[in-house]
Amino acid sequence: MLDAAVRVFSRRGYHAASMDEIAEDAGISKPMVYAYLGTKEELFVACLHREGTRMMQAIAAAAAPELPADERLWRGLRAFFGFVGAHRDGWAVLYRQARGEQPFAGELATMRARLVEVVAGMLDHALRAEGREVAGTELEVVAYALVGASESLADWLADHPEADPERTATRMMNVAWLGAGQLLRGVTWQPPQR
Repeated sequence: MLDAAVRVFSRRGYHAASMDEIAEDAGISKPMVYAYLGTKEELFVACLHREGTRMMQAIAAAAAPELPADERLWRGLRAFFGFVGAHRDGWAVLYRQARGEQPFAGELATMRARLVEVVAGMLDHALRAEGREVAGTELEVVAYALVGASESLADWLADHPEADPERTATRMMNVAWLGAGQLLRGVTWQPPQR
């Protein structure tokens, strides 16, 4: 039932999707959908939670803490883009359908904040391994930038079924790590002095 709901919500959006269509797509009666999953709003939240949990579990399973920082980031990105490539409808529900819809935007913001915390923690771990410490605000800003760039590239991937998720992860890794690698060595860009 959740698979059917994700498909319908991804195609039609929350408001245009109907419980009749979801029931038909699932091959069950509309009363069964209500009995098992509740209201349309509850069903949409269940879809968000399932897809968000799947995504976070894939990333957490791939990015083992004992790995070197670059490999950990690479594996996390590969798992993230692999999830998007394998669950394009789920990504559409998470990224496109929920972002501007209340009360779902709050659910998505909570999931995104958890992801930013994970990325900031990975960066902090990598910096400490290099004998450096960076202020929490700086880590948070870089984590938001990496998550935002990855989300935008994932949205591109969702629209390009011919694109390879692993190649997409490599592209993001090149953008992220070349910059992050410099930051780990303490190299930063400064505005010109006037």
